[in-house]
Amino acid sequence: MENVQKINSQLQLLFVTGIDEHGEEVISRRSYNNVKPEAEDDAVIAVAQVLSQLRQDPLHEALRNDQSLLLNNE
Repeated sequence: MENVQKINSQLQLLFVTGIDEHGEEVISRRSYNNVKPEAEDDAVIAVAQVLSQLRQDPLHEALRNDQSLLLNNE
């Protein structure tokens, strides 16, 4: 689809911050906005790994959320 254009991207890091009374993991989410949409996935992964090392809590997941423009009626 040549008309699809990525317009926004966000990185979310999910950390395990503890265990609740039911033995389930407590997850904390940290979001980083304004990731360049054209950034390669490998570069975003590298940033996620570096940022996760700055926290004491273990990294549970790293997510990239992309927003794309599908139609433009200009």
